[in-house]
Amino acid sequence: MRLEMTKKSDLALKSLRCIGDAEGELVAGKWLADKLEITTHYLPQVISPLVKAGWVTSTPGPRGGYRLLVALEDISVLEVIEAIEGRIEDQGCVQRGIPCPEFDLCALHAPWQSARDAMLKELAAATIAENVRPCRDM
Repeated sequence: MRLEMTKKSDLALKSLRCIGDAEGELVAGKWLADKLEITTHYLPQVISPLVKAGWVTSTPGPRGGYRLLVALEDISVLEVIEAIEGRIEDQGCVQRGIPCPEFDLCALHAPWQSARDAMLKELAAATIAENVRPCRDM
């Protein structure tokens, strides 16, 4: 059983915070990639889902960069994870790795489902503004 966030989701959360901390100013891709310790070639893979979600705008070119379109208080951690990883649905049985058949529930079905629901509720309530360290502290 693994409960972990991917590196790409972590980078997306940090990216949003750094772009948001710029307070409306354009954030250069090179600066952001350096801050996140990734290549400028990988950065678009992290940012593209954020642009698609409507949270960030991307301006191409040598004077281009990224700008936040939505307040960090209005974006949940769960929304970002789902923008990067896809919708989190019933990932399956904690023991089998596939959804439990209705006629053959695993021994941990009820407590696992309850714990999973609680985790998703917490992630949905957690905003970027309140839960991701400011960019200067990264």
